[in-house]
Amino acid sequence: MQGNFKKFQKTPLLFSILFLVFSCLVFLFLHRAIKNNITDSEQIQTIWQNEANKIEELKSLDSLLEKTKEKRILLESYFIHGSDDAVSFLDMIEKMAEDVGGKAEVVLVDIPKDNSGLVVEMKATGRFEALYKYLTLLENSPYEIELISVDTKKLGGETSFNGTGISSLWSATFRMKLLSFIQPS
Repeated sequence: MQGNFKKFQKTPLLFSILFLVFSCLVFLFLHRAIKNNITDSEQIQTIWQNEANKIEELKSLDSLLEKTKEKRILLESYFIHGSDDAVSFLDMIEKMAEDVGGKAEVVLVDIPKDNSGLVVEMKATGRFEALYKYLTLLENSPYEIELISVDTKKLGGETSFNGTGISSLWSATFRMKLLSFIQPS
C-alpha cells in the first residue's frame, strides 16, 4: 500500500481543489448575476405594464371622445364665442320676433367688466300676444338667458287691423344677460 501512496501525486489533487474553488466562485458570480437580471426584469416588467396601462387609457379616452363628439358639438353650439357668434345670436333673436308676428330691434349690447355674460337690450313692438310669445321664445331658447327686466307698454292711439278685428299695438323692452357667452381671450 505504501507503493500506492508514493504513486499518489499531489498535483492533480491541487488542480482539482483549485478547479472546485474556481467553479464555486463562477457559480456564485453567475447566481448573483441571475438574481440581478431577475430584479431588473421585474422592474422593466413593471415599467412596461405601466406604459401598457397608459396606452390602454389613451385608447379608451380616444374612444370616449369619438363617441361623444356629436354631443360636444351640440353643447358647444349652446355657447356664443366672441363677436361673430354674438352677431348671429342677435340676428336670431330679432328673427324670433318676426316669427311670432312682432318686430324687434337691438337697442344695446354691452359686455360687463366682470365678463359675466353679454347684456342685450331689445325693443319689440306688436300685438300683446306676439310679445308674450316672443318672451316665451326667449325664455325657452337654447342659450342660457337671464331676463334682467321687461317693460311692457300699450302704445296709445295706435292700432292695427288683423283679420279678426282691430287690436292695440304694444311695446316691450327686454333687458337680458346672455350667460352662455364666452369672450375669447
